[in-house]
Order: sequence, then structure tokens, then C-alpha cells
Amino acid sequence: MDANEIRQKFLDFQVKKGHTIIQPAPLVLENDPTTLFTGAGMQPLLPYLLGKEHKDGTRLADSQPCLRLQDIEDVGDPRHTTVFEMLGNWSLGDYFKEEQIRNFFEFLTHEVGLDPAKIYVTCFIGNEKYGIPKDTEAAEIWQKVFAEAGVEAKIVEIGSAKDGDKRGILPGEHIFFYDDHENWWSRGGGCDSTPIGDPCGPDSEVFYDFGEDKQDVEKYGLAHPASDGARFMEIGNQVFMQYRRAEDGSFVELEKKNVDFGGGLERIAAAAIGSFDVFRTSLMKPIIDKLEEISGKSYDNNTDEMRVIADHIRGAYLLAAQGLIPSNKAHGYAMRRLLRRAILRALDLGISSNFLAEIVPIVSANYRELPDSILTHREDALKVMLKEENAFRQTLNKGLKELHKMGDSLNGTDLFKLQDTYGFPFELSVEECFREGIKLSENYRDEFEAALKEQRERSQTASKGMFKGGLEDHGEQTVKYHTATHLLLAALQKHVSPDICQKGSNITAERVRFDFNVDHKLTDEEIAAVENQVNEWIAADLPVVFDEYDKAYARDTLKAHGQFWDKYPDVLKVYTIGDFDNPISREVCGGPHVEHTGVLGKFVIKKEESSAAGIRRIKAVLE
Repeated sequence: MDANEIRQKFLDFQVKKGHTIIQPAPLVLENDPTTLFTGAGMQPLLPYLLGKEHKDGTRLADSQPCLRLQDIEDVGDPRHTTVFEMLGNWSLGDYFKEEQIRNFFEFLTHEVGLDPAKIYVTCFIGNEKYGIPKDTEAAEIWQKVFAEAGVEAKIVEIGSAKDGDKRGILPGEHIFFYDDHENWWSRGGGCDSTPIGDPCGPDSEVFYDFGEDKQDVEKYGLAHPASDGARFMEIGNQVFMQYRRAEDGSFVELEKKNVDFGGGLERIAAAAIGSFDVFRTSLMKPIIDKLEEISGKSYDNNTDEMRVIADHIRGAYLLAAQGLIPSNKAHGYAMRRLLRRAILRALDLGISSNFLAEIVPIVSANYRELPDSILTHREDALKVMLKEENAFRQTLNKGLKELHKMGDSLNGTDLFKLQDTYGFPFELSVEECFREGIKLSENYRDEFEAALKEQRERSQTASKGMFKGGLEDHGEQTVKYHTATHLLLAALQKHVSPDICQKGSNITAERVRFDFNVDHKLTDEEIAAVENQVNEWIAADLPVVFDEYDKAYARDTLKAHGQFWDKYPDVLKVYTIGDFDNPISREVCGGPHVEHTGVLGKFVIKKEESSAAGIRRIKAVLE
């Protein structure tokens, strides 16, 4: 059974159970500034889980393409991908735990054909602090369902994942209680982080056992469902939204309880073929097969490279097929990053000529079942992707020329300069040197790492003088305020005076305090113009990107804003907000920042006052 069959079986099964199939949402959601892409199957359904009535009733199901760039560095292992498809079903105040658990177990064992003895589940252990009881109801339902399938399923308490790493599992154990780090769902995370007013509740995750031989005790500890090892893979999660967090921080029962289920199509397909490697499923194996053909290399010996290519090209295709083009702006920048990482890995495989023309049609065929309503530009996708491939290869060729200009003997510092200045990756430089007989110093890798480390340390030193008072911490809200400060400075320069500079700031998780030079008290009109401008830039969801540059290049060519040029190191970090060639803001800064402005919220200036002679102070908040 391939993944396309599983998708269709799931949708047919849900119809049989009384659900209405709804159209999947685009990867880029309109009017949702909280995230770049649809990253979960429930994301488009959130208004209805919060109480809004859905036109199609109380039982819904779909198959939703998703993209999560936060997993990009993990791609290369057998199960992490940036793009995936989430099979979902929802009960909006209709059925609850019993029907959901039974239905999903029936789908896995009867429709997909999974061995019930290889299925393991987790439930919420409860939270004494908030008076939330252990979810014995879900555990007992699971125990009955297992028994009906002829599987003895003992219930055990684990607690934290670390406790599980020490304990492991014993024969007959199939149902495990974990704490709110593993089995509590809210938009904020665990119980303590659940936002006031939000629906929330315990969840029950379902895992598939790929065998004891996948257990790596030395690296991950003893295997159990919530461990990091390869033995158990989560294939679905059932969220039981039965609480709401009240104004006083307590949790109260909801009158209408919801079910939010999401199952990974790629992971269920991996379980169906008995492979813990999702890249061997029908959604990606044809891509791997083609890569083996055009590179002349095997997947078994080049797994990381081929997995990254297969994953990233899928993601870039879905974005291109929805009408996006690579750029330096938020969504386009993400697409560009996926494509360029894939092209670099293709070079690692020795594929030096354009290869997308052979790979993209395979990806397109795998998504032929997705509706035209979200893939509105299928026919243009390959052309858009080929244009980016050609442009990036030209950039790489320029770096190659610079390498050959440096002579017939290079050291690690030379290789660092090629990567830092021309974007020519270190490993490609090494490969080219070996191929062309260019001599490398004995310790070239150590020299490269030393140069990289020195640059980072210089950048950190530079950033210490950037903000008098600086950041209170590096928490999410503080980082948002830090980014908003860049927008505030740019707005002041635009609407008050281009000569304004930062003269100090203090940033916490609750507000920003910003000092700047100006010779007058700001008028109400100026304050309104600055505030409105910052909010316009936030609403535009501009990308926030950084790179490291030579000081002279940052100052004279990029025209980056900075205050301590005589104190800065030779190489420093520069943050750019907006289009790279025509930015809203470009500042020397050590970070950290958000990745795009749309997540900041509403910017409100609370006070404008004198700080010292010729220095004014603005206090502002994000709402």
C-alpha cells in the first residue's frame, strides 16, 4: 500500500464515520501573521476549535500539506522532514474519546493493516498543581481496544521522558502515562504556558514499534515511546480539548468538548511498509531512485544528501505550485533557502549540471491528488525552480573563479574567506582543491574553524556595545521587542529626522525603552506617524535576515546603520529587514531577532519624554 492509497483510504474511512471532507488550506495562509506557513493540520481549523461554527458541520476531515522550517537542520535522519502531509479529523462538540480512539485504532489495523501488537500509546499523567486529573478514561479505553484485538496492554506511569530513558519498557506494556511536556496540548505548550482563554487538554499519542534492533541505548538510553531513539515513531496524536484556561490561571471544563486528530501520512506509510525510514515510502523513494540514477551513487552510502534533496525539493515545489517565487522576502526567502540547500547537496553527490528538470516531475506526480484550488500554478512550478537553480549555480561559479585566483596553495583562513565573502561553501572548496591539485595546509579544517570562531566572538563583542542596558533575556517576547526596536529607529529616521541615532535602550519581555537624539519634543502628529509606520511594516510581514560582513563593506557599501564603527571588529553581523536591495532597516547588531515581522503584534507608543539634554525617550509595547 503506497502513501496515495493510504491518503484515500483515510478520507473514505472518515466519510464512512460521518465526516465531511473539507479542502486543504494553502501552505501560505491569508490573514495569519503568526506563522509563515501552515505547519499543522489543525491550524486552518483553529477558529472552529475556538467556538466558531463550521458550515460543513461538526465532523470534519482532510489531508493537509504542511511545512515546518524549524525542522530544517534535522533533515537527514530517517524521520524528520520540513514538508509533510497531515491526515486530520475533528469533532466540534460531537464525539469524544471513546469514538476517536476506536476509530483511529480501526483505521490503523483494519484499513492500513498494521499489527496491533506493534502499536503503543501515551496518555496524560495529570497535573496536581492545577488540579487536572490523570486521563484514566483514555487509558482504559485503549486497554479495552487492545484487548478486543487480542493484545494484553498493561498501563504504566512513566512521568518525564528522562525517567523513561532510564526505565525503558517491559513485556506487555503498551499504554504509558507522561507529564504535560509530552501529553498536554495548548497553543503555548505545557500547562504553565497555556494562554488565558484558550482551549486545551490532554492528548494521546500513538507510536509504531520498528523493533528492538533500532534501539541505541548508549546514545538515547532505554527505548520507550517518548524517547529520541529510532525504535518508536509517533504516527498520530489525538488531542482532547476539554478545558479552557480561566482568567485566574485555573483550568475549567468546556461545555462542548472537541477532538483534534493529526496523523503523519509519511510516517503511517513507513509503518505500513515496515521501514523506520520515511524516505523509503512512495512519496520519496522515486526521488531517491532518480538521484541514484543521475549521480551513480547509492542511497545507502549517501543517505544525508539524498534525504535533504528529496525533502527540500518537495517543499520548494509546493511553494512554487502555489505561486511563490524565490526572493529575499519572507516566504520567498524560505523557498530560496530550500532550493539552494538542495542544490548544494546535489553538488556533494557530484551532480554539477541542472537536475531539477528530472526531479520535479516526480514530485509533481506524487501531488497529483492535491486540488488545483491550492496548487494554482502547477504548470509554472518547474520553470520558476529552474530559474533559481541557474542563478545560484552562477553564484557558485563566481566563488569557484575566486578560489582559483588565490593560488596553488591555500589554508583554512583562505577557505573561510571564500565562504564568508563569496558564499562558496567550505566543503566545495576542499573538493575543488583535491580535484585540481591545489595544496591545502595540513590543519586547514582547524584553521577554518578557528577563523569562524574568531568571527563569531568579534561579532558578539561588537554587539555588547550596541545597547546600553541591552536585553533582559533572550525569551520569545524580548526577542520580538528587540526586532521592533529596529523598526522604531527606522520609522523615526523616516518621519522625524534622518540624523536620528540610538542613544540607548532597555528591552524586557513587557516593553521597550528607547533613547534617541533629537532637538525637540515629538509632536502628536510625529508620534502617530512613527507608530503607524511601524505597524505597517509589521503587517507587511517583512523578512528579517542577517549575515556577517567585513566592516568596511558593511559601512560603505551596505550603508548599515551603526554607532561604534571605531570599536567594531573587522567582521560583524548585519541584520536586514525587508527587501535586501531596498531595505526598511539595516543595522549592525548581534541579535537575536524574529525571522519575519508579522509575528510582532500591534506596536503602541505609550510615552514620549525627555531623557537628557538633546535626548528623548520612547516607551512602547506590543499588544
